[in-house]
Amino acid sequence: MNLEQARFNMIEQQIRPWDVLDPHVLELLAVVRREDFVPPHCRALAFADMELPLLPNEALARQRGQVMLAPRVQARLLQDLNVAKHEKVLHVGTGSGFMAALLGHRAQRVLSLEMDATLAATAYANLQRAGVLNVEVRVADGAQAAGLAADGPFDAILLSGSVAQLPQDLLALLKPGGRFLAVVGDEPVMRATLARLADDGRLAVSQPWDSVVPRLHHFPETPAFQF
Repeated sequence: MNLEQARFNMIEQQIRPWDVLDPHVLELLAVVRREDFVPPHCRALAFADMELPLLPNEALARQRGQVMLAPRVQARLLQDLNVAKHEKVLHVGTGSGFMAALLGHRAQRVLSLEMDATLAATAYANLQRAGVLNVEVRVADGAQAAGLAADGPFDAILLSGSVAQLPQDLLALLKPGGRFLAVVGDEPVMRATLARLADDGRLAVSQPWDSVVPRLHHFPETPAFQF
């Protein structure tokens, strides 16, 4: 495989058509080696327009939500969060570490949470090899926001997975002017949801695009309808 041609095709055929036009994001995707963050069992699919299971057992990986999101989804999340060099970011769902690496190139500091200790160790090793040294990978449950108070507040919070509703405990960790971004909703309708915290404490919420992505575990689900 010609890796550079495959990377170019990913950017031009998958990512640009998804309205990812920020030149800084596109340049970063050309520089950060996605293939170095892909598990060995699916490395041939590193640039494919699909979610990649992070375990050899694909069914189990999808059941647990342990997947690497499709390139166009990761790129759009990165663009819409619009992280600046002076900012501190909380990232939930480290996975293989690729999204954390992209955030690390844009931010001053990134705290990335991963529930699975084996995945967290792999992600940390991937980040070290890639020279991304401003990302802390922590084995922790992102749904347990109470333990994160000492690390906040954050300029930006990103969830690499879906939740049923905006998690209020995580929103409480935002600085005034901060942004929270996640895919919110229930199948078959989920929407990228961007919440901005104004100085007066009010949230401005927009939903710029749709995508169905795996659930992050332990966040509250939508209550079942009952007659």
